Formats: sequence, C-alpha cells, structure tokens
Amino acid sequence: MSGESFIDVDFCRQAKHGQVVAGDVFLSRKIKEEGRVITVLSDGLGSGVKAGVLANLTATMALRYTTAFVDVRQSAKTIMDTLPVCEQRKISYSTFTIVDLDSDGKTRVIEHGNPPLILLRGQTPVPIERVSLTLETWKDRVIHYSEFDTQLGDRIVFFSDGVSQSGLGRAGLPLGWGQDRVTDYLQRQIASENEISSRELSRKLVAEALANDGRAAKDDITCGVVYYRLPRRLLVITGPPFSKERDGELAELAQTFNGRKVICGGTTASIISRLLNRPVTMSLAQLDPEIPPGAVMAGIDLVTEGTITLAKVAEILDHGIPGEPARKNPATDLVTLMLQSDIVEFMVGTRINEAHQDPNVPVELDLRRNIIRKIALLLEMRYLKESRVQFI
Repeated sequence: MSGESFIDVDFCRQAKHGQVVAGDVFLSRKIKEEGRVITVLSDGLGSGVKAGVLANLTATMALRYTTAFVDVRQSAKTIMDTLPVCEQRKISYSTFTIVDLDSDGKTRVIEHGNPPLILLRGQTPVPIERVSLTLETWKDRVIHYSEFDTQLGDRIVFFSDGVSQSGLGRAGLPLGWGQDRVTDYLQRQIASENEISSRELSRKLVAEALANDGRAAKDDITCGVVYYRLPRRLLVITGPPFSKERDGELAELAQTFNGRKVICGGTTASIISRLLNRPVTMSLAQLDPEIPPGAVMAGIDLVTEGTITLAKVAEILDHGIPGEPARKNPATDLVTLMLQSDIVEFMVGTRINEAHQDPNVPVELDLRRNIIRKIALLLEMRYLKESRVQFI
C-alpha cells in the first residue's frame, strides 16, 4: 500500500449449527507491486464439506482471474462451467462476491448470488450503480458488475445470505434480518466507534446474526469488511543495538515515533528507560505460567519480555486467531496491537546478550532474528499487513 492509504481487510465466519466445516469461503490476496487487494466471498450450494469444496473452487478461480484482469463474463463462465452438477438438484451453484481495490481507491466489484454489498461513507450508505450481465450458456444466472472510487474512511461490507436471512421465521423477523436492518446495525456500530476495524466490525455483525438464530446458526454465516483508510502504525523495538553508541537512537525513536509503541526485552526497556528518564514498573495484572509478566513505562503502549513472548506471538499468528483468547497475557496483548495496526515496523538490535549466551555461539541472536522474520512474513501473507524490519 502507499504511505497515504491502507486497505484493511478481515472477515468472520460461523459454520451452520451441527457442521464442522463451513460451506462459505473467504479468500484475500495482496498484490504488493500493484497496490491491490482482492477479496472473494463464495457460498457453496448447501452446507458442510461438499458446499465448502464448491465454494473453495469458486473463490480460488475468482481470485486468480481477477488478479489477471480476465474479462468478467469469461471469468464467470469458466467458473460456472467448472463446478460439478448436484445430482439431486441438477445444478452447479456457488455464489461469489469479488472486491478488487487499489491504493488509489479504484474499485471493481463482481457479484453473483450473494446479498448486495454495502458501501458506507462514514455512517452513510452510498448507492452503487451496477451493470447486469448474463451469459450465453447460463441465461438463468445474472452477474452484477460495478466500478467506483472508494474514498478514505469508506467501508465495503459484504456477506453471505446466512447474515441477511438470520432469524428467519422468528418473532419480529418473519422474513429474516434483511438488508435494511443489516445496514442499520452497521451504521449504529460505526456511530458508536468511528474507527472500528474490519476485524471487529465483521465479528460484531456475525455475532448479531448468530444471536438472531438463537445461537444456533441455521446457515453458514460469513461477513467480510474492506476498510480504506489512513494507515495505523506500530513500532516494535527488541534487542539492544550492536554498538552501545547507538543506544540513543532507540530512545529517540521510542520518543518520536508517530504511532503505537512496544518494547520487547528487559535490556532494551532498561536502555530506553535510562535515556528517557522514565521508570519501568513490573506489571502483575496478567500473570501467566507460560509468558513472563509485562511492565509499564510512560509513553509506551506495551512492555514485554523478549524472545519467549515474541515466540508465542509467532505461534498465535501462525495457528490462527481465536474469537476470544483463552487468557490474556503480554503475548496476546501484542497480537491484538499488531492486528489493530496496518504497518508494523520492527527495530531489531543485534547486540549479543552476554548474560544469557556465549558470544561465540550467538544462538539467541539468530533466534530473535528468525522469530521477527517469521512474524513479519505472517503479518504480510496471512493478515495483509505491511511489515518493515530494520536491524541496528
């Protein structure tokens, strides 16, 4: 993404009650050199494993064709021709919504079968001009194509019919939640938290849809959110500089960085504390048998231990993020800060800690470097963040 904008993408999914595998699939791809982020939501016919296979096949092809700018009609025809035919219903069917947004706000949207996406400018819904397309070999299928300019602060919200049809038949919702009520709910959430992230907004919408279904989803429920905005930055400082003469650079960075700031490592915290004359106080608020306790320093959002905590962060990011962590500790706090940020910058010191380590065998140093590289890669590839690593 450019330095002036960021595309924040996230989603939440709840499988139909009684199903282990969801029949909805959400895929995203960041094309860094083109400043594009492409997201696809596909809903397979029915539910469970078979629906999941159909949706995954559809989403994968849609992502590939959109990346290559293949003609909309040709892409849709290939997808529909490829899907297997259901023996009972004699149809091959998987809906899809494709959002292709670049760092300048240029947006292409292709919709087929899913509820219409919602474009919100602040709290205000913005109408979208859609062109209806039909295919020669699939005359019963209608594809909607639209192009528009997304502005900073806009959100694009799209979902499967498990959201709009949630609560179907219940008192007050005889026809389900419906598009208008979904829009009203989104407006209220943004009104109460103007800068709510894609992650939080998608989770709130799915939780509300699930509540409509009495906490037992009648269909797969999936919501994706694309939030186009100014980037949120996070600085992670870990390890003292190779040369002690450069300690002052760390302190200056910790003081002047425009964004949230985290220090990982006792030695690093001590250096910055001494040079900025800010005491470090041990925090016993979140004691955890696996993760060393954190600390508190004025002007710093989070202070943690070093390698053990960072290794746990890498593990959490690698294995996926639960809806709510089983317990809060400095590692889960750091993961939360990373996911709330768009650009995560790492300043990694390369001085060997002689108290822990034979300086002739710098295993700890290599370990810290490798952990940071792994975290940076996971943030880029899996969570569509920007990451920057600098060694000092």
